[in-house]
Amino acid sequence: MSEGAIDFYTGHPISSEIIIERLSKAEPSVARPGATLPPEALFPHDQDHYGGLDANDALARLAGLKPGMEVVDFCAGLGGPARYLAHRYGVRVTGVELTPARVAGAGRLSRLVGMQDRVRVVEGDVTAAPLPDASADAVLSQEAFLHVPDKAAAMREAFRILRPGGRLVFTDWVAHEPMSEADAGLMRRGMAVAGLESIAGWQALILDAGFSLDSVEDRTADWAPILKARLAMFRAMREEAAAAGTPTGDSDFHESYVRFVDLVAAGRLGGGRFAAVKPG
Repeated sequence: MSEGAIDFYTGHPISSEIIIERLSKAEPSVARPGATLPPEALFPHDQDHYGGLDANDALARLAGLKPGMEVVDFCAGLGGPARYLAHRYGVRVTGVELTPARVAGAGRLSRLVGMQDRVRVVEGDVTAAPLPDASADAVLSQEAFLHVPDKAAAMREAFRILRPGGRLVFTDWVAHEPMSEADAGLMRRGMAVAGLESIAGWQALILDAGFSLDSVEDRTADWAPILKARLAMFRAMREEAAAAGTPTGDSDFHESYVRFVDLVAAGRLGGGRFAAVKPG
């Protein structure tokens, strides 16, 4: 993940502090030291990816998750999917996340729901993951490799840490056609996009890393309404902040997100879901 992504996620509009603030409005005891909640209390707030819990379940099915498995979440963020998968499927999840603020926030949220023994998020780069060889049954990721300049290295790391027969399953932005220089610059400034692959480009990277490709899905049509809804959410957050006299967030982020939604609606950018297996 690029240094720009660290800055982007350090100031992201969804943070552990904002999540806890929202929870405390409904249940003031959340803010007290040592407070605990059931894991389900976080699920409406900590799923910062496209498709929410249904998207988690889709990845879990493709990965064949079963109780007791060791799962790695590349670019784990605040650990929302990791906590859901650990709770729902009985797996243990290690997240790898480059942004220190996200690592700290993930730990705080996991402790809040008593899941710190089943979910851990460690600081690290997915192109040089701080995990042993052949230590995982599955590697997952959601809409994060767009921030990683060396995607081939991330695929090689997933291959390295998986056991033979282990599965790689992820979603990411895809370019159905090359972006203009203006759009590429806006996406880099506003959302730390380090570069995008086409669906065919991703297939080549996966195969070059040594995987057998299992399935490829174009998710663009499914993402379009989801992204429009997220844009409406971000706009509402900006309006609330303006009304309260607090900072409304980064204008480049807002402009780039508006443009991203337009490009997806036009079919020029989109999303893909990929599943692969390490032979063994």
